[in-house]
Amino acid sequence: MFLKLWDMSYKRLGNYIQQVNVRNKDLETEVLLGVSITKKLIPSIANVIGTDMSTYKIIEKGQFAYGTVTSRNGDKISIALSDQYDKALVSQIYVVFEVIDTEELLPEYLMMWFSRPEFDRYVRFHSHGSTRETFDWADMCEVELPIPTIEEQRQIVAQYQSIANKIKVNDQICEKLEATAQALYKHWFVDFEFPVGHCEESGTNDKAIPALVAEETSLYATKQKGYKSSGGKMVWNEELGKEIPEGWEVGILKDIFDNFDSKRKPITASDRIKEKGLYPYYGAAALMDYIDDYIFDGTYILLGEDGTVMNNDGSPVLQYVWGKFWVNNHAHVLKGKNGFDENSLYLLLKNTNVSDIITGGVQLKINQGNLNNLSIIKPSENLLLAFNKEIYTKFEIIKNYKEQNQKLTQLQSLLLSRLAVGEEVSA
Repeated sequence: MFLKLWDMSYKRLGNYIQQVNVRNKDLETEVLLGVSITKKLIPSIANVIGTDMSTYKIIEKGQFAYGTVTSRNGDKISIALSDQYDKALVSQIYVVFEVIDTEELLPEYLMMWFSRPEFDRYVRFHSHGSTRETFDWADMCEVELPIPTIEEQRQIVAQYQSIANKIKVNDQICEKLEATAQALYKHWFVDFEFPVGHCEESGTNDKAIPALVAEETSLYATKQKGYKSSGGKMVWNEELGKEIPEGWEVGILKDIFDNFDSKRKPITASDRIKEKGLYPYYGAAALMDYIDDYIFDGTYILLGEDGTVMNNDGSPVLQYVWGKFWVNNHAHVLKGKNGFDENSLYLLLKNTNVSDIITGGVQLKINQGNLNNLSIIKPSENLLLAFNKEIYTKFEIIKNYKEQNQKLTQLQSLLLSRLAVGEEVSA
């Protein structure tokens, strides 16, 4: 790793940016985006049926959108750089702006500055208002930041993006591995085509990941005739209203997991700032922070309890976590039992519809009682053990790539922190 110092003179941002206020008068596009808590522009889930889209603002690639209201945003300001769409729409509540001269200031470099947690704290400190706090355009223009030469900016951005690209590739591998495990789970436990006599082969070769990702699903589907298609005995289950393999049972979720909700403890955002450390702090749907202490040590499944609790397909919002970490009181903390390890529990929950057990109007909730009593199909423990053996290596590979990404993310954070002191970081 080397450090390279650059010119540290701070410049007023307002000299380099300008507002853009172009409306969708000619209905040029229907792609509506919103700013996520991760400072990305993502497709909006707002219902716009019957809405006059001509009043929405157009944002082009290389431009920024940010929300001026900061009092309801938690720790982060809502700001993002448009880098995926040539043209898209954002709500009128956002301020759209652009860099005046990209030969003086790169939009990507500026977005790196906006991505720093120190910038979020600066915005919250300089927000004003009694009923609601805002950080308006005039405040944005008064932001000061170091602006090195354009060549140095390009080097810094290239460095940052190379890390981001590696993280993206790792994520794609993990997604494909999980999709393979999901396909295998459905083949065995939804379609009831588990191999007759179970499956003698076990594990996977982590040195052949491309083959594993591209071919394994069809391999498992064809290497041995499945139970149902080979004439395995099926019996009618009145409770489920369908046939299931002979010897399988209907149970409830609490039969297959232990719940550790009683150990959870929330920490306020202000306290987390004081207690920064190495241990992940998880909320209902995502990693929220890093702190200097932990409650849990091991592999667990986190299931969103309130707030963000359900995906579009009706499945619960899950996080597969391991190591030493802390959880607030917005996620159920679960471990598998009675033949289910955390891997197979995760896959079962991924294939479980929770829409009927959600309560609440504005604030959706999955309470522990409703979760515990949700009906499930229970295969034999021997079959589960065979399945757990099949998917074990996949999840170990996923963990390995996720851990790589944690280190890469830390390197990204280090690079962002060096912007303020004029140091370039390279691994």
